[in-house]
Amino acid sequence: MIVFEMQSIVMLVVLVALLLLKGFTLVNALAHRADAYDAAGKLTKQKWTAILAIGFVLELASFVLYLGPFGRILNLGFLIAALVYLADVRPALKDVMRPRW
Repeated sequence: MIVFEMQSIVMLVVLVALLLLKGFTLVNALAHRADAYDAAGKLTKQKWTAILAIGFVLELASFVLYLGPFGRILNLGFLIAALVYLADVRPALKDVMRPRW
């Protein structure tokens, strides 16, 4: 019985961490100007915002609903999109927005 309780706690912590990660990327994507995405050579702000918002809502839905295997695969895909944003797009946007002396 203790094993199942620990597993539930670990899964809850993981879900909360993923929700926070996806929420952070969504807020960060909204914080940058639209022309910065073009200057960085990335997808447009609207596309990144849509991708990250869908991922956030899907992650939020996984708290309430059982999404099944297809939902888990979608969640994994949107997690990869959020990680790509953090690893590639966000540094490029910061570089574009940094003042040049």
